[in-house]
Amino acid sequence: MRLLQLLSIMSIGALTFAGVVLRPGVVRGDIFVANIDTNSIGQYTNSGATINASLITGLNHPGGIAVSGGDLFVTNYLGGTISEYTTAGVPVNTHLLSGLANPSGVAVSGSSLFVTNYEGRTISEFTLGATPGTIAASNPNFISESQYPYGIAVSGSNLFVANYDGGTIGEYTTSGAVVNAALVSGLYSPQDLTVSGTNIFVTSFNITGWIGQYTTSGATVNPALVMGMGLSYPTGIAVSGGNLFVANENFGTVSEYTTSGAAVNTALISGLHSPVGLAVTDVPEPGSLCLLLLGGGAMVACRRRGTGTSNAGKGTPEYSRQIGSRVESGSTRRRKGVKDGKGRHV
Repeated sequence: MRLLQLLSIMSIGALTFAGVVLRPGVVRGDIFVANIDTNSIGQYTNSGATINASLITGLNHPGGIAVSGGDLFVTNYLGGTISEYTTAGVPVNTHLLSGLANPSGVAVSGSSLFVTNYEGRTISEFTLGATPGTIAASNPNFISESQYPYGIAVSGSNLFVANYDGGTIGEYTTSGAVVNAALVSGLYSPQDLTVSGTNIFVTSFNITGWIGQYTTSGATVNPALVMGMGLSYPTGIAVSGGNLFVANENFGTVSEYTTSGAAVNTALISGLHSPVGLAVTDVPEPGSLCLLLLGGGAMVACRRRGTGTSNAGKGTPEYSRQIGSRVESGSTRRRKGVKDGKGRHV
């Protein structure tokens, strides 16, 4: 929501009106990436510079990440838990939720936390408590899904779910009603998805890898919007500032593309350790500070305001349980089938 500050001075004789107007936009902030080989989450700038490669450690096969306000939620696939931290990496509750069936994706909307349970084939809903690190209500079988749900995203009052085995994207309301369980079908191992406006972008978990684009009404825009071009087993995906950010588990990178599919930087971040979940925060853009003279009909001066404060929630910068203005999602890789030497399913 734009901030509008107006300071006015009225000169009675000349009928001159002066005003100072501040109009900040939104730009992308920091990037958080979950690494399953090191059981950690790293933090990076939007230009790919490392802030803290080990911001959070001691996780158990971390996957989906959701950032909202001052909170960061992460799924622990093998531990069957959801952990909560601040975006500065401080633990809030490392076992916020437990007893889940291989949680993969996570998304936050308002005070609701939605989790996909891959092996449980369900979507769970939990109500965050007023006190950080607490749960006020639980509905573990909020939605039943027979096709092994992975990634999840919230847009408005709707949930969009990537069903890995079924090759579909399902749509549900945030109340749990089915809108269309196969809104998009015929996909190849859909792993994670993100929603921007009326568009859905989804990763296909494949050695070559691609990103498909569809509308929120299920129409195909481009099933291979990005193909190759730095992708290899793409997993988590997020959109921010008009660009797509994708974690590549095989290459250990995060790639950046425009929402039109053009490569910006196929190795924006490199040297990662099997990256899967990914979240990008949004911050207010430093606004323009303008002095307007109305009556004289001229703009006298305009200058840039100082740097904005990082705000993962797109809403108030302070820590708050009013989380609804931020929606992020993420998911882990597929782990059904044969285990490798690291205990992962491949």
